[in-house]
Amino acid sequence: MGDKTIMIPSPNNAFNPSPGGPMISAPSSEEKNWAMGCHLSSLCGFLGVPFGNILGPLVIWLIKKDSSAFINEHGRESLNFHISLWIYGLVSGLLFFTVILIPLMFLLWGAIYIGGVVYSVIAGVKAANGEHYRYPLTLRLIS
Repeated sequence: MGDKTIMIPSPNNAFNPSPGGPMISAPSSEEKNWAMGCHLSSLCGFLGVPFGNILGPLVIWLIKKDSSAFINEHGRESLNFHISLWIYGLVSGLLFFTVILIPLMFLLWGAIYIGGVVYSVIAGVKAANGEHYRYPLTLRLIS
């Protein structure tokens, strides 16, 4: 049996998960703000801007992805989530063609809308705190 070491985060190793490994610096406040913008800009789509939930994060991600790994990660995550929501909405829209399932279609659209807003705000808060966040039920299309 081998010796297994469990690392417990402390102020000294919070951003250095592997002893002797490369140090990962905490994101700057500017990086946190841009990462938060990746998530919160998606709310434009929920306020009536066509494809705003995809275009907002896409524009920020394309501009800032090369300047910071933190922004790149949050931008990709936001894009993947909102593209996934778009796909789920499209698939649930197909229920319209089965007349009996139209109420289910509206229920799913409501859940997609509410989930999109709630999870975008949660992700924005996590980004503002310098934390990593993974959206639930997300297709990882952009890697």
